[in-house]
Amino acid sequence: MSGEVPATVLGIYDEVLRRNPGETEFHQAVREVLESLAVVLDRHSEYTEMKTVERICEPERQIIFRVPWQDDRGDVQINRGFRVEFNSALGPYKGGLRFHPSVNLGIVKFLGFEQIFKNALTGMPIGGGKGGSDFDPKGRSDSEVMRFCQSFMTELYRHLGEYTDVPAGDIGVGAREIGYLFGQYKRITNRYESGVLTGKGLGWGGALVRTEATGYGAVFFAEAMMAARGEDFAGKRVVVSGSGNVAVYAIEKVHQLGGTAVACSDSSGYVVDDKGIDLELLKQVKEVERGRVADYAERRDGATFVPGGSIWDVPCDVAIPSATQNELDGDAAAVLARSGCRYVAEGANMPATPSAVKVFREAGVGFAPGKAANAGGVATSALEMQQNASRDRWTFEHTEDRLAEIMRDIHTRCHETAEEYGSPGDLVLGANVAGFLQVAEAVHAHGLI
Repeated sequence: MSGEVPATVLGIYDEVLRRNPGETEFHQAVREVLESLAVVLDRHSEYTEMKTVERICEPERQIIFRVPWQDDRGDVQINRGFRVEFNSALGPYKGGLRFHPSVNLGIVKFLGFEQIFKNALTGMPIGGGKGGSDFDPKGRSDSEVMRFCQSFMTELYRHLGEYTDVPAGDIGVGAREIGYLFGQYKRITNRYESGVLTGKGLGWGGALVRTEATGYGAVFFAEAMMAARGEDFAGKRVVVSGSGNVAVYAIEKVHQLGGTAVACSDSSGYVVDDKGIDLELLKQVKEVERGRVADYAERRDGATFVPGGSIWDVPCDVAIPSATQNELDGDAAAVLARSGCRYVAEGANMPATPSAVKVFREAGVGFAPGKAANAGGVATSALEMQQNASRDRWTFEHTEDRLAEIMRDIHTRCHETAEEYGSPGDLVLGANVAGFLQVAEAVHAHGLI
């Protein structure tokens, strides 16, 4: 942390490092929030006296379990499952499940910690949590994915409930996985508890716009950030990293608002399509065929596939990193700034490293942190919970209008909080402080628990 940070905050951070050794992503997420909170602790001595920050940095519950299952050849496989129930001051724990080989406790804790403040910013009554497994669904048959999900839920179900903990999807967990997880939960509990999982299929309790929500929400937030500077998406050249759920629907909304998304990527490389990404073809390749962006380039005249490399070498006005954590470093940020990029909105969780954020700030690039910009997914999950609770179903237009309103409100809160705490235009500080204050007030109201 920088030398300007008060000793109180440094002490909190040092204790987080001591208690959570080796969890670098979690350390990074905590540090980014703590650097914003110095101004809050100066004004509110009660947060220091009651160790409010320390309490929020310590998860309420951390669950780690074995997930045994059998593959199609009959071989036994062993994976590890996680659920970190981080903070329930505002409502039941809420946050996705990630199935990816990189998943470990530190990554789940970083995601859960971010989720606390992201969920608070939505204004919805939901706490923060996250979970997942080091299982890789890529290349696995539907039957193998089903057997894994059933084994995973056989342990996790006892910790869930619509008033306790409500998971959703994340990387590697889409409608297929949510279906298998819900089916096993229903089988074990003998309850059709629709509100226990979000991201469900539309025919059995899911909400319209939930699939599109994170990508749409990031673009709605970017639109509000641009409007504050008197601009909009019309005529803007946009680069979106990733090609999963978030990226696909960010591209869709960019096009609807008059921008042109010219590049997307996956782990094999990136594709550049100066005419604008053909959304129908991209959806066919990624959502139906589960193929690679190279397949898109082969079928699209004028598109170029670049194996490996950095998608941030592609000049743009707006960048929306939507792949994974720490994908955009200081060097890539410098390239973007030099090429004329004026806005960056994080579609993924913490995709920009601290050095990248520093570059953007110094270059005057408008920067929207993930805990604000990608809150659309969890906000719409909360709307799905509302519909489940009332046995209702809203139209696409109504739900999208609610989502757009929530994202505009989040931007307003971040913008106004940054000004109130002496850093106008700093949406990172605004998001961290606004989210923290809402959680801290509830933590104090509930007593020392």
